[in-house]
Amino acid sequence: MARDKSAHHEKIIAAAREEFMTYGFTDASMRRIAAAAGMSVAGLYKHFTSKEEMFAALVEPACQGLISLYRLEEAEEQAALQTESLGDKWSQGGDAKMAMIFIYEHLDAFRLLICKSRGTRYESFLHDLSEAEEKITLDMMSLLREQGMPIREVDPEEFHLLVTANIDAVFQAVIHDFSREQAMHYADTLDAFFARGWQALFGY
Repeated sequence: MARDKSAHHEKIIAAAREEFMTYGFTDASMRRIAAAAGMSVAGLYKHFTSKEEMFAALVEPACQGLISLYRLEEAEEQAALQTESLGDKWSQGGDAKMAMIFIYEHLDAFRLLICKSRGTRYESFLHDLSEAEEKITLDMMSLLREQGMPIREVDPEEFHLLVTANIDAVFQAVIHDFSREQAMHYADTLDAFFARGWQALFGY
């Protein structure tokens, strides 16, 4: 029985992914998902309590995985104070490439998150990620000042908009359906572009 339930679950997940990719969350139909999975709508609700729970099953692991990467980045930057110049580490960039590699390892999930999540709690994903990156960058600026680097103060609203633009730029590769090769090259370009921009803005 457990094996049968697992097999049904996998069929539902595959059918749901196709439905959400085609119609987006708002216009996705539980009836079509059930039909594609070869079961009744009532059968779907034995596996998922709602359409949004089904959507979450497809995107939540990738969402949390990317957030964990940013948290790891923050920890590494704090540890860098003990072993190297944090200013040197920052100037090397690499954030976009790091994110892009993970995104393209979970591309279907991020296509759903970025392009098909309207009507779910995930439609604010980019905003939430930008806020997390903003905190990381502010913490890094404080660490740089503690190292004695003369970091300029930046207007908070302008800073928020720039961080948002930086995050949004990464996900344009998903929106524009870049191949993996295109996306990796684009990530290198973004890292070079924004590293120089941040350095100019903060004056070091």
